[in-house]
Amino acid sequence: MDSRDTVELSWDEFDELRDPRPAESDFDRVVERAMSRRGFLGSVLAFGSGAAVFGSGLMSSTTAARAETGGFKFTPIGISTDFDVHVPEGYQWKPLVKWGQALFSEAEGAYSPETGVPTAMSDKVFGENTDGMETFEADGHVLLAINSEYVNPKINLPADSEGMPKNAEEVMLLKNMQGVTVLEIAAQDGAWEVVADSPYNRRITHETQMVMDGPAAGSELVKTNADPEGMNPKGTMNNCGSGKTLWGTYLTCEENFNGYFGATGEMPEGEGYGRYGIGGEGRYAYEKFDARYDLTQEPNEPHRHGFVTEINPADPESTPVKHTALGRFKHENAEMVQAADGRIVVYMGDDERGEFMYRYVSNGTWAEGQPTDGLLSDGTLYVAKFNDDQTGEWLALTPETTGMPIEEILVFSRMAGSKVGATTMDRPEWIAANPLKAEAYCALTNNKNRGLKPNAGGDETPVGGPNPREANNYGQIVRWQPEGGDHGADAFAWDLFVMAGNPEAAEGAYKGSENVTAGNMFNSPDGMAFSSDGMLWIQTDGDDSNEGEFAGMGNNQMLVGNPETGEIARFLTAPNGAEVTGLTWSPDGKTAFVGIQHPGGSWPDGAGKPRSAVIQVWREDGDVIG
Repeated sequence: MDSRDTVELSWDEFDELRDPRPAESDFDRVVERAMSRRGFLGSVLAFGSGAAVFGSGLMSSTTAARAETGGFKFTPIGISTDFDVHVPEGYQWKPLVKWGQALFSEAEGAYSPETGVPTAMSDKVFGENTDGMETFEADGHVLLAINSEYVNPKINLPADSEGMPKNAEEVMLLKNMQGVTVLEIAAQDGAWEVVADSPYNRRITHETQMVMDGPAAGSELVKTNADPEGMNPKGTMNNCGSGKTLWGTYLTCEENFNGYFGATGEMPEGEGYGRYGIGGEGRYAYEKFDARYDLTQEPNEPHRHGFVTEINPADPESTPVKHTALGRFKHENAEMVQAADGRIVVYMGDDERGEFMYRYVSNGTWAEGQPTDGLLSDGTLYVAKFNDDQTGEWLALTPETTGMPIEEILVFSRMAGSKVGATTMDRPEWIAANPLKAEAYCALTNNKNRGLKPNAGGDETPVGGPNPREANNYGQIVRWQPEGGDHGADAFAWDLFVMAGNPEAAEGAYKGSENVTAGNMFNSPDGMAFSSDGMLWIQTDGDDSNEGEFAGMGNNQMLVGNPETGEIARFLTAPNGAEVTGLTWSPDGKTAFVGIQHPGGSWPDGAGKPRSAVIQVWREDGDVIG
């Protein structure tokens, strides 16, 4: 393939190009299975109303009525199709930090609307394409840890590079614009501002030294020429979603790491390369200028990425830790909760069509003030199986259940999940746990291959369970309650909180569930987070063409859902071309920080290059927003 074309693709499209799987031929069989349980699809739609199992109350017919009864503190807004951000009446917004903004005085003025950022300053400014983020406090200082998922080479590189690096210096520029930013913010004149030169300010990039722990650390699978011990990987990449530990550290999640590797010579053999979408040519041509990304020279380097990495924002001298015990796949985010007996539980999704949803449970227990050693390195990885009768179970991935050594289970978690018969999902993205009750939600963003093609490992993707629509371009949100209200339990009950859809332009199940109307419709739920009042904030990364099956949906958006009633209302709309991703709050709950990734036009400056940014949103009356 021509690598100059691949940078224009979404990561989902890149994977499809890398692995064009044959269509499922026995279509009638999967449809029959979906309908075999006495009208199963209709049953799931009823549960999706939010009123049948876990919630209470019935849906009203208009968005305005929902605002009055759903517990929302705002008047829902309509769609937008322009290149700006819109919030409800009585709310305001402004940028907090933009791509290229200086974190240190020496980088002040380094960003140019015409040329971007020079390589020499690229690790001293805020990175591009913001994603997951969390808020922290350290000795009275307010800190944000923020992911920069990927780069747009045509925006970052000189015009004569034509969107692809032509030397090692340009590769370094791209490396430095990704990773994680830790920065301090302070309230100034009623809004928040970045504190330049704060001792907490830090960039963590593809070049930052890491350490690795857990059962796969030091194994033959992760040893390289540069690191023969297999314990000291370098860099974190494609940092998508995030998480926050109960003890106050940051979890950054490595997602589409596969696209950073290629082979300048012979491609190594191994089932794991194909299952993870690793091929002979990388998305950014790193392999041409850096041996670490050349599979011909370092065939194990990809095995050192695709993990959850822990960072301590309060200690700028600390070394990030890659936790192999949490498995290797395309991590979206990591949602940490606690089992009834004190064990640590982490929920995780693998964001690729037909892949799985995971849970990690520690062997050790934890309470406030106790040591955290081993909590994320000594435990069991599980994968989810959803049954059509709306029950489910977590299947342990162990040598006994998979027939694989533990280090292979953790490095090739996808293959382990296939061996135990996990449920193939419609791209499981962010998982969010309700702070007020024992339940969790996962955004299943979409899956155009549902019922039509197998996943990359050849597992069938039948219609049914929490994935009830074939060729699903709208997505849904599944939620589950663990047995006995204990996140450590292996059994759970599930329903669909919402099935996104278009009640104006689609037919049948594609109209969406009962709580989707012309006034709140959306597609491709992606990011999610709960505010302290138990409301579910939903962010979208979908088709914003406003045409065809997406007519009337407008730009990507952020909505708020009421778990008790199932009601959903639109709170924010993004500039055209952008997705809304990443959400956290100020310590006092009066400001929401929201990520705007890959905007179109010239947002937010009004001229020059479009700049991804984190914005701050607040109520004009100074009340709590989340």
